[in-house]
Amino acid sequence: MNKTFDRYAGIVFLAIGAAFVIGSRSISTSAYGSNVGANIFPMVLGAFLALMSLRLIYETFRRQQSEKKKQNLDYKRFGIIFAAAVLYAYFLEDVGFVISTFLFLLIGFQTMQRGRIWVSLLISAVFSYGVYFLYVNVLDGSLPGFPTWLGLS
Repeated sequence: MNKTFDRYAGIVFLAIGAAFVIGSRSISTSAYGSNVGANIFPMVLGAFLALMSLRLIYETFRRQQSEKKKQNLDYKRFGIIFAAAVLYAYFLEDVGFVISTFLFLLIGFQTMQRGRIWVSLLISAVFSYGVYFLYVNVLDGSLPGFPTWLGLS
């Protein structure tokens, strides 16, 4: 990795995380039919992004770059994951959180590391349903459930 790029990316993501935390304070604290306010999710994600950015900035100062190697950018993987993210956002309401998150994670895992399909399937399934269960049943939040055409609702 490029140390200078990582440092600047860390600073940019730190600013984005701080903006999410600050912006989430202006969102209402309660939502209809939900004990978890609409401000909690962006605030937690912004704080997490800011903390990870601080870690990245710290690592760039700590790491010694022994050899300089020019790395080629992997446009194919970026394109696949970007397209998957756009499709995920587009079909989230129609397909539901669990199925769309499962498919997005599966595509992302297989794009980054081919093979080990069973591990990717297991992690994608456990994560997508686990987050849905925790957010909807434990925190009393609301996420798009399973689609009605599946007959599971």
